[in-house]
Amino acid sequence: MDRRQLHHVWTKLRLIKPWYFLVLALLSGVIGVLALRANNEQMIKLRDAVYSADQKDGNVQGTLQALQAYVTAHMNTNLSAGPDPVYPPIQLKYTYDRLVQAQADAVSQTNSQLYTDAQHYCEAQDSTDFSGHNRVPCIEQYVESHDVSLPTIPDALYKFDFISPTWSPDLAGWSVVTASTSGLLFVATFGVETWLKRHVA
Repeated sequence: MDRRQLHHVWTKLRLIKPWYFLVLALLSGVIGVLALRANNEQMIKLRDAVYSADQKDGNVQGTLQALQAYVTAHMNTNLSAGPDPVYPPIQLKYTYDRLVQAQADAVSQTNSQLYTDAQHYCEAQDSTDFSGHNRVPCIEQYVESHDVSLPTIPDALYKFDFISPTWSPDLAGWSVVTASTSGLLFVATFGVETWLKRHVA
């Protein structure tokens, strides 16, 4: 490219000021940071709604679905336990405790009914034994053969973690793209302008 062509390119590129891109990159960066912070704050509100519903026996399923939908669609909302988790981020402790207690109550009622059934069964087997001497082993054997134990409820079913996307098409995502692109354009135009100044001047 000869000097005349370089001068022609220089006159065209001189109209594009590198600092335009720098200002746009800085503005987009600030907006991006604020939008990322807003995403995180909204996630915290939704997470607190899950905790509140869990504690008050409210709509846990609905609040949990709203949290999952938001986290998986927005940047900077990660609720992942990571590679070596000590505790998962979301634990429905109160829901789990209520279920365990409800099962324990049901088993207790069943066992109570079991003893009543055993007594009636053994009375029918030996109606002449008024002392109950032979009835005790019969009841014990009946209870053992019909024993109802408390089933184990896996607590993993009440622990959740959600992963946010690396990039999301929201205000935060587009601001990051704009800031990055503008930053690259600033570097490119500044470099070209500096090079042309040296070779045209």
